[in-house]
Amino acid sequence: MNKLLTILVVLLLPMSVFGQQTKQKQPLPLAKFNDNVKLPLSSKERAQITEVYGEHAEKYVFSKPFQLKSMKQLLRNRVVIKQITDENERKVCPKLSEIPLFTSFVSDLKRDTEFNPNTFNPLKYNFEFHSINASMYQVDGTNYYIIIKSQYQ
Repeated sequence: MNKLLTILVVLLLPMSVFGQQTKQKQPLPLAKFNDNVKLPLSSKERAQITEVYGEHAEKYVFSKPFQLKSMKQLLRNRVVIKQITDENERKVCPKLSEIPLFTSFVSDLKRDTEFNPNTFNPLKYNFEFHSINASMYQVDGTNYYIIIKSQYQ
């Protein structure tokens, strides 16, 4: 009986010791900002933020320097709208119509009836803005793709 107990201890003890070890997670790198975020908001950017945040824009964006800087970075440098006409370059990705609207502040926010890359407001959609990786979405029925670059690139 002692031999059986000794064998069990010898076999199970290492498993329990290694099972208790945790793998160290790597901390996320700091978000990178381009120099153009130091420039003031354009009227278009201000309108885009106000459209999505409504009466809460001042409280949650305009009065918070880091949040405002992040919004500028997002609108100026991280959202890319690209028209891809070459069939070989196209990728299968979620459609814009599958992405829910960001209605936390303005509950009656509406989708655009037609896509116009010059007036498109990416803040209206629940895109994966804070993902470690870039993400890509296709505008339904068009050759346009919306690419959201990672804030860590």
